[in-house]
Amino acid sequence: MNFLLSTAFVLTWSSGFIGAKLGAGSASAVTVLMWRFLPLAVVLGLVALLLSRAAWRGLTARDVGRQAAVGALSQSGYLLTVYLAIQLGVSSGTTALIDGTQPLVAGALAGPLLGQYVSRTQWTGLGLGVAGVVIVTAADFSQGGATPAWAYLIPFLGMLSLVAATFLDRRAPRPVAPSVAMTVHCATSAVVFTGLALASGAATPPAEASFWGAIAWLVALSTFGGYGLYWLILRRSGVTQVNTLMFLMAPVTALWGALMFGEPFGPQTVAGLAVGLAAVVVVRRGGRAVRAGREAGRAGREARNSAPHAAPTPSPGRGLSEEESAAPAPRARTGR
Repeated sequence: MNFLLSTAFVLTWSSGFIGAKLGAGSASAVTVLMWRFLPLAVVLGLVALLLSRAAWRGLTARDVGRQAAVGALSQSGYLLTVYLAIQLGVSSGTTALIDGTQPLVAGALAGPLLGQYVSRTQWTGLGLGVAGVVIVTAADFSQGGATPAWAYLIPFLGMLSLVAATFLDRRAPRPVAPSVAMTVHCATSAVVFTGLALASGAATPPAEASFWGAIAWLVALSTFGGYGLYWLILRRSGVTQVNTLMFLMAPVTALWGALMFGEPFGPQTVAGLAVGLAAVVVVRRGGRAVRAGREAGRAGREARNSAPHAAPTPSPGRGLSEEESAAPAPRARTGR
């Protein structure tokens, strides 16, 4: 099941970069984003009103406000930067590369902010993943062209926005049902992008069928698929595990762009894809080792607590013989 969810997530999240390029050919970024979220927010609102009232029971205004902030960061801020970058000429593969640095940032912050241990093995995998996405799109950086240099900074802002949303959600005092989170996030994005489109005079959609095809693509694959699976896998597997899959976005997007738009796909992309796959394997193995160590430690504590009359185990150097005190203590496996 985890493999299937991970595969679906990589494909549907990558589809967002392709959909952004499809929409950029017929309308501005805010126009595409407004019509992506406005009808969707209406539909999700009706579903919440008629079918999923139970999921909303017990929620406070603070819970809803937190989810609105998460949606503003993870959808509005993130997507606006991705669409603007692609509209300015940054390739879909390069945008995916910059977003691919997100796991390194999230992994570095997971310990101090969430108290989640990141093993040396997992750090090795994270570094390997960065190498993979750099290999995939290094050629695009060297080509330059008409794209201004500052445009490459825009996706970094989106990446940081998504990282901030991830930690804000993980620090919530209690979980919120995915259907509720999706509804609040999409409603927030609908308000933000409709306001931006009206303010810039870009609210009127074009009549081209390609525009509405791009909208359908983005709603079905990117929103319900990629965005929904992101939060599902995040809550099932944790920050490090779900963000490791982001390393696969750049090579998958590059391959997809080659098939749909004739973008270059050479040996560098193939090598990057292989390195990205290796990174996922390394990080997942490190995560299993960490969980095994935690479970062993938890089992040991439970065993000690279940024997209240047992004599306490002496610490090394206290009440032990000289030979026992000098012997090294066994070390639990932690994936390092």
